[in-house]
Amino acid sequence: MNYLFKVLTLAICFTISMPSFAQKKSVEKIIIKSIDKSNAEALDLLRTAVNINSGTMNFEGVRKVGELFKAELDELGFKTVLTSGDDYGRAGHLIARIEGGKGPKFLLIGHLDTVFELDSPFQEYRMVNDSIMNGPGVSDMKGGDVIIILAMKALKDAGVLNSMNIEIVMTGDEEKSGKPLELSKKDLVEAAKWADIALGFENADGNRQTIVTSRRGSTDWELKVNGKPAHSSQIFTENVGVGAIYEASRILNEFYLKLSKEENLTFNPGFIIGGTSLDKNKDLTGGHALGKTNVVAQEVVVRGDIRAISPEQLENAKLEMISIASKSYNGTVAEIIFGDGGYPPMASTVGNKQLLEIYSQVSQDLGFGGITPVNPRNAGAADISFTSGYVDMAIDGLGLTGGVDDHTIRETGNLNNVSEQAKKAAVLIYRMAFKK
Repeated sequence: MNYLFKVLTLAICFTISMPSFAQKKSVEKIIIKSIDKSNAEALDLLRTAVNINSGTMNFEGVRKVGELFKAELDELGFKTVLTSGDDYGRAGHLIARIEGGKGPKFLLIGHLDTVFELDSPFQEYRMVNDSIMNGPGVSDMKGGDVIIILAMKALKDAGVLNSMNIEIVMTGDEEKSGKPLELSKKDLVEAAKWADIALGFENADGNRQTIVTSRRGSTDWELKVNGKPAHSSQIFTENVGVGAIYEASRILNEFYLKLSKEENLTFNPGFIIGGTSLDKNKDLTGGHALGKTNVVAQEVVVRGDIRAISPEQLENAKLEMISIASKSYNGTVAEIIFGDGGYPPMASTVGNKQLLEIYSQVSQDLGFGGITPVNPRNAGAADISFTSGYVDMAIDGLGLTGGVDDHTIRETGNLNNVSEQAKKAAVLIYRMAFKK
């Protein structure tokens, strides 16, 4: 009997003896009290973490944040390790595990890195008011990492942590994955194979009363277009054609016309360069083009990503994009190449929906109101997607809510929500671990 079936059976006929019920309530009260008592320390930890630059490519900073959180988890009794990311060109991950019971195995997912590199003007937090922090990574997702630690401390104080099976994986490359993905996500996938339940502590859509039960997958694409260089006076002639820039424009416009209305499918051209000659950056984040107004463009490169809710939707979109690119204007040749791997979709499964129901009940019992699922159109790709197909149940978005403008210098998080999110997470894990 797999774990999902057991939980579904439990949800249908949940009966419990009064002494056991009273005991559970007592433990939950200790959990709540612990979080209230430790919340100020948790906020100090968050402030410290936010002020450490941990842009994905700042390996030293990513490791420094990992060491900060590692020390907290060591103190709680976890066996921890900071892995090396040398094999995939990143800083590595923080992995922590505690095993002490026969109950379900939980995988808790966070990440150490942010999108704000050392050259970003956004390096330290400031308080917008007494509760709103504006800072790099405050909601995406150092706030979520701190919530994990605060919840674990509460379970420790309640005397139940050592009887649980929990693995925490905080990756060092969520914002810019190392290559190959088979290596950069290996530890996460192995943890998913071990686990029954996966909980992601990203911040969902910023609303504390929503949770993610499905996420779209994401992969990169590159469009390359070549035309015939010539004097601009000869453009549109039979011998010269339209040039690379016109052809790239046609293709992008056709992508929009043919695919932009499909639900949950997006494809974003992140940069475009074109002209007589090109020089792409080695990290594929842009480049330089040379050209003259009186010369027909010879080359264009466009790079972007594509996000889909299912493997089938992704494959169909790829085929349509390839077909569009192949119907070239006169004098041009186009090729579209899709990246290997990428983030897989996180499908909305029966188990995920059931876990949402349990989480929503926890939230209501604690006085925080019900929880509804996030529209997958409003949730980007995240590390929890790599648990798809391995765990029975998974939800994401348990992290710091109340924030806006992730990935920009306007990123914020509501510090008042740290304790609430930690309480909901800790009680959820406790109830599921000791469901009998």
